Amino acid sequence: MSTSGDLIDSFLGHLAHERRLSEQTLIAYRRDLERLNAWLSETESFSIEKLDEQAVRQYLAWRHRRGASGKTLQRELSSLRSLYRWLLREGLAGSNPAVGVRAPKSPRRLPATLDADQLGSLLDHPADDDLLTIRDQAMIELFYSSGLRLAELVSVNVGDIDMAEGELGVLGKGSKTRRVPVGSKAREAVQRWMLVRANLAAAEEPALFVSSRGTRINPRTVELRIARWAREHGATRDLHPHLLRHSFATHLLESSGDLRAVQELLGHADIGTTQIYTHLDFQHLAQVYDQAHPRAKKKTPRSD
Repeated sequence: MSTSGDLIDSFLGHLAHERRLSEQTLIAYRRDLERLNAWLSETESFSIEKLDEQAVRQYLAWRHRRGASGKTLQRELSSLRSLYRWLLREGLAGSNPAVGVRAPKSPRRLPATLDADQLGSLLDHPADDDLLTIRDQAMIELFYSSGLRLAELVSVNVGDIDMAEGELGVLGKGSKTRRVPVGSKAREAVQRWMLVRANLAAAEEPALFVSSRGTRINPRTVELRIARWAREHGATRDLHPHLLRHSFATHLLESSGDLRAVQELLGHADIGTTQIYTHLDFQHLAQVYDQAHPRAKKKTPRSD
């Protein structure tokens, strides 16, 4: 008679030989299923191939009480569903007890931002005559002006930006294109870079931003250079491309309140992704309310 451990081994063999999953994926499946199997042994409940929905829920609750995140539990549920699909195929189970179960949601982390005044004072530092510094300032201004992702900025070619119209063609996720505005400060910084770009760029190189080797700049180089630029200009926190994108979205939403427009500018396929910025905006509004509303201010307790 096969044990639960034997079944797990057979299932992993199926994943390895029929589905040809990677070694790391197989390790993750084994870890998830053996953890469940150990819990079943300790609680002297069902064997792993005879679970019902209630047992699955009990296991998830036990894992959640011990600090497992919603994301981790979702992955473990996925492993269990896959096991039961195989058990059903082999005639070793009558139903999949994990199909109707959902993992608890993890609290959604709000993206970090810089406030507009902080970012403005940081960006208003005059660039010196160093070619790489001129390039770095142009990259930072374009990130914040147009809300670009790191990969989007790196992929920008010289011909993608229309200085006269103040527009930029962007190739986003899923090879979807969109046009975004480029503000006056960013245009000035990019124009300054364009005047000296030929001193670095290799012949026929189409990329707007190039490395010291003259070819399209590497994403990691962009991250390192922006962090360095911020430190040299007195930033009190790390600066990175996504922080600039988050700040762009938050500041635009605070000023306009137009969620759909922000969605289009960011290139989000789903407005639910953009709605995270409404939480940031509400935090700002709540802070203003607490400070300004006469019935919201905390009063100093009277001493009798």
